[in-house]
Amino acid sequence: MLRRAFAAAGLMALCLLPAQAQDLITKKQVFELPSFTTQSGRTLKSVKVGWESYGTLNADKSNAILICHFFSATGHAAGKYAESDKAAGYWDAIIGPGKAIDTNKYFVFSSDTLVNLSPADPNVTTTGPASIDPDTGKPYGYLSEANPNGFPIVSIRDFIEVQKKLVDSLGIKKMHMVGGASMGGIQTFEWAGAYPDMVARIMPVIASAEADAGLIDWLDIWATPIRLDPKWKGGDYGNDPPLAGFAQALKIVTLHAQTNAWATGAFGAKWAKEGESPYKSFSNRYLVETALDNAGMARAKTSDANHFLYLVRANQLFGEGAAERMKAIKAPALMIYSPGDLVFPVESVRRTADALKANGVPVEQVELKGNRGHLDGVLSIKQAEQTISAFVAK
Repeated sequence: MLRRAFAAAGLMALCLLPAQAQDLITKKQVFELPSFTTQSGRTLKSVKVGWESYGTLNADKSNAILICHFFSATGHAAGKYAESDKAAGYWDAIIGPGKAIDTNKYFVFSSDTLVNLSPADPNVTTTGPASIDPDTGKPYGYLSEANPNGFPIVSIRDFIEVQKKLVDSLGIKKMHMVGGASMGGIQTFEWAGAYPDMVARIMPVIASAEADAGLIDWLDIWATPIRLDPKWKGGDYGNDPPLAGFAQALKIVTLHAQTNAWATGAFGAKWAKEGESPYKSFSNRYLVETALDNAGMARAKTSDANHFLYLVRANQLFGEGAAERMKAIKAPALMIYSPGDLVFPVESVRRTADALKANGVPVEQVELKGNRGHLDGVLSIKQAEQTISAFVAK
């Protein structure tokens, strides 16, 4: 639900991916809609999202594959913007020339979502609460009683409706596949349920087709530190953001998206500073505490707290209409999951698989091996390359 893999720890982990993007250079483009009406009924002017592509769209436009991004990511799914970039897009291990999703054969594209977590990133274009309202010349801000004209609450369905207009603008009538990890996976399910005739196959990774009560409350836990930070001011924080609360929110996301085995292997029970025993003072801390604090703060400084809260609500809203969505899906599915996933536990993934099979949908499942939990859907995705390649080729 989850750039570069849920908060800064994920960012650092992605830097360890093999540098395989030398042959794949892409550029960010901007897609703009003069107006867009959200599921909540609000009409917004001049809605923009960034998007990028890899490979070439064929003459009959039948080779398009849409990749939807996870909670803290952007539309940068593969390749680099320049050879000098330190890291490639998050799924570069499986997207590119000769890879599982072969850009010599397929036109692969991906867009930033509405309310993307990082609106200040120069490689991100996203309309959200930090954007300027054309009617006022000021940022929309957070929707509240004090700001009833703030940016409207948006949903996963809103994300894919913007994507659909991008797809339509490219003249694509049916996509060869839609896939994505975590929040990208639930966008995949949303696509397959909302537009079953436009999707030939789906590849949801570390995701299920439901947002159950456990996930809804976990998302609230993610958001709570921001709301408790006095600097949040009900979303009206201007140029003095609630960094302390936001950093703690990102810390929670990072740990939730990992496993105790990862934390133990990376930090153990070491003290943060040699000689400063936690027995002696409450200010003496453990290394895992300070490391994740620092990682959360680094990411908070490059992201937007209100955008984070909007993403939380969009993911919570995915639980609405889950049964009807499931019944509408008819595209064959390749479901890739991690048994150590705490965000979308394996039983949730299996419930989705069983429900799809009960409706006559062909389902293949791949279990990833690793100790990164939810993040194995990004960091260990290459394990599934042969199955992905065969599935895409069917």
